[in-house]
Amino acid sequence: MKKVEITLNRHFKKGEIDRHIYGSLAEHMGRVVYTGIYEPDSIHADEDGFRKDVIDAVREAGITTVRYPGGNFVSTFCWEDGVGPKEKRPKRLDLAWKALETNQFGTDEFIRWTKKTGTEPLMAVNLGTRGISDAVNYLEYCNMPGGTKYSNMRIENGIEKPYGIKLWCLGNEMDGEWQIGHKEAHEYGRLAAETSKAMKVVDSSIETILCGSSLNTMKTYPEWEAQVLDDAFDYVDYISLHQYFGGQEKGTERFISQADDMSEYIRTVNSVCKYIKAKKRSKHNVLISMDEWGVWTCNSSETVREANENMWQTAPAISEMTYSFEDTLLFAGMLMSIIKNADIVKIACQSLIANISSMIMTEKGGGIWYQPIYYPFKYMSKYARGSVLELGYEEKSEILDCVAVHNYIEKEIVLFFINRSCNEDIDIKVNLQGYETDKIVEHVLMHEKDIKATNLEIHDRVKTYTTDETKLENGTLTGRISHLSWNMIRVGLKG
Repeated sequence: MKKVEITLNRHFKKGEIDRHIYGSLAEHMGRVVYTGIYEPDSIHADEDGFRKDVIDAVREAGITTVRYPGGNFVSTFCWEDGVGPKEKRPKRLDLAWKALETNQFGTDEFIRWTKKTGTEPLMAVNLGTRGISDAVNYLEYCNMPGGTKYSNMRIENGIEKPYGIKLWCLGNEMDGEWQIGHKEAHEYGRLAAETSKAMKVVDSSIETILCGSSLNTMKTYPEWEAQVLDDAFDYVDYISLHQYFGGQEKGTERFISQADDMSEYIRTVNSVCKYIKAKKRSKHNVLISMDEWGVWTCNSSETVREANENMWQTAPAISEMTYSFEDTLLFAGMLMSIIKNADIVKIACQSLIANISSMIMTEKGGGIWYQPIYYPFKYMSKYARGSVLELGYEEKSEILDCVAVHNYIEKEIVLFFINRSCNEDIDIKVNLQGYETDKIVEHVLMHEKDIKATNLEIHDRVKTYTTDETKLENGTLTGRISHLSWNMIRVGLKG
């Protein structure tokens, strides 16, 4: 039996967790929006056509922030088409996904939906086929009180008060050759800098997000980051990173361990940020927004094929992945990597919010069900709040992934573990130095004999359960982390 000893000390903290890291993405792609979050004909629809069961699921998952409207979709997005009377809204060709966009769900519907879900909007502007002027007009529509062309347009549409949207993405994946309006790094960097400058003249309270690399395997990474930051550093607040992992054929342990590659990706881009800051002698800081991340189990050529087969249809079912327990361990590890880097990652969006690479699946005309990935997200969003603690290992093990959080609200130390080994359990000993510990509140875990198990047919097949075998004595926690398992251990504190 492998043994691992870890020491935590209340005086050694890595960083504060920002609530925005528990975000998601609502893109006009496949069934994410239409029949996902919006289905007026559903028995679950409210007066706005929003699915109430999805609203409840989003709230239960603890999703805090939602990025909109994309994604690749944003690079041909005409925001004006999606506001005003629905009967006057034009249908448009969505070039990103070769679909027909009805514009029945647009900006005003999205903001109304975020209020019902208790989430904060993270908006994206079109820097693919549009530019500075359009971004400024869109911001004016959303954030100006009135007295101007676009703020008056909002008021005429029945929304008196401005939305006050704080977070804005400057385009999407502009390094990708697949992107409509793809640009070279210097070309995009200058456009992003000037767009952000102009937007902040309209509303100086906003924060803007520069497009970084679409994947850590892009041929331009990390030169792209160096160039766009050199052009835009003092005018933006965050740089975005996107990352999806597949590769189950690599074997389970290597597949799950890709979460470490994500941490390396984050650290590398942070190093580039520090270099550009030093180069410019700047006092400004640019932090990281991991605003698309997830496990992607289908081949990109399959997505293209599905889009071609359903060309110019409205909301066809494409890229609807079914996640296994094996996928869930990688997904949980990716979120743990974001939490570990809470000092530099301040925004993150799991992609997507419904039906495509999603935690929540909807049945057109029917109900919803949860993918296994829903559960670790829900528990980490709820309990991984506060300060991330430094971990001291007697001897670090590559098969045990861990992050620890001091949750001030709950007055708890919350530990998250993943055992990546296919066959070896691990006995843990955790020394909690400087804390007056009370008791084990709960030990929640996910563990399956069949790592390929899904919730497709039996919707609660893969879920969490609890164990009472973990012990706490004199400030030391002992327990066992089963092979191929995700775990959350909550330790109550006195006072």
